[in-house]
Amino acid sequence: MKKLRFLLLPMSILVCSQEVDTLQVKELSSVAPDLPKVQTYTLKDGSLRTYPKPKLLDFVTKLPRNFIDTNKDFVAKDHAYYLGGAVASTLILLPFDQKLIDNSRELGERWGMDKDNNYTKLGGVFKIPKDIGSTLYLIGNGSTLVLLGIGFGTYGLIKNDYRAQATASGLMESLILSGVFTQTIKRITGRESPFIAEANGNKGGAWNPFPSFSAFGKNTSNYDAMPSGHLTTFMAGITVIADNYPDARWIKPVGYTLAGALCFQMMQSKVHWASDYPLALLMGYFIGKTISKSRYTTSEGTIGKTKYKFDLMASRQWEYNMVGVKLSF
Repeated sequence: MKKLRFLLLPMSILVCSQEVDTLQVKELSSVAPDLPKVQTYTLKDGSLRTYPKPKLLDFVTKLPRNFIDTNKDFVAKDHAYYLGGAVASTLILLPFDQKLIDNSRELGERWGMDKDNNYTKLGGVFKIPKDIGSTLYLIGNGSTLVLLGIGFGTYGLIKNDYRAQATASGLMESLILSGVFTQTIKRITGRESPFIAEANGNKGGAWNPFPSFSAFGKNTSNYDAMPSGHLTTFMAGITVIADNYPDARWIKPVGYTLAGALCFQMMQSKVHWASDYPLALLMGYFIGKTISKSRYTTSEGTIGKTKYKFDLMASRQWEYNMVGVKLSF
């Protein structure tokens, strides 16, 4: 069993070139013009992926069904381990949240990281990060998925590649669906962000469930810590890309390493607590998986049968308490 581990602290980022994972691509409509336009891709394990020609508004029209299917995934019998693990991890982390935030900030200071996320705006719209910490925080921003979606969409149109077009559409949908799920739970839990809790003298953050819409709008940081929208969005996007390109084995290690770095940055900058993460990771994974699978059909193969196991891990490094997640597959 392979094991991939990442702590909630900055890590080196692998820079890899993408492998060509499509051994054969056929557009069946060229053989049978009366059939709907589809493209098939032969993966390295011998399985076939068939993508119908994506429609411009798929990211909108598929949204209701994928919202329902994602909710079904949460309560599916064979997913009870994942949901139970996320809930258990959250409960275990809660008593240590303040200590982990303090340790993260001290470690950030030791490494010369600013406690704030600083940006300049290009053209008054695009955020340009001023330092590495701000760069890490930006990868969980919705604009990152938009840029990735534009990239996949442009490539897909130029190369007439249905899979790339489907990936672009899936990224846009994952951004919307991540917002729906996280905003709903945030407005239920009403948890203070760490920097607000510090100012108010509330160690671990106060909980004010079901704040009014006006209160949430005026003082958002008083209520929106749980769960992390940045982490949910990033995890959903990485899952969409990885599931559409399963033979590009570098995507998950690089993506999960970046997710760990993002988690640390949000803690050391006092934006999120460690216990805001387990549910965000689970939601992002289910959202991304549901969205990507709605855009293709597949034959039997070994890909898709891999079992993943998330475990909470803790250690003490450089005189600081560390917490992280171990992914086994």
